[in-house]
Amino acid sequence: MRQILMTVLLIMTVIAIYMNVARGNGGTESRIQSSGVVIADGISRISP
Repeated sequence: MRQILMTVLLIMTVIAIYMNVARGNGGTESRIQSSGVVIADGISRISP
């Protein structure tokens, strides 16, 4: 029983860390999106 509880707590901790790092305010997901916008804007400004 104790091992199951520890496993559940570990999984919940990993999920909480992921949610804060990847999807939180200013997280990885928003940084990737903003970088993509900057790159797309730079590419669209290239004159053929």
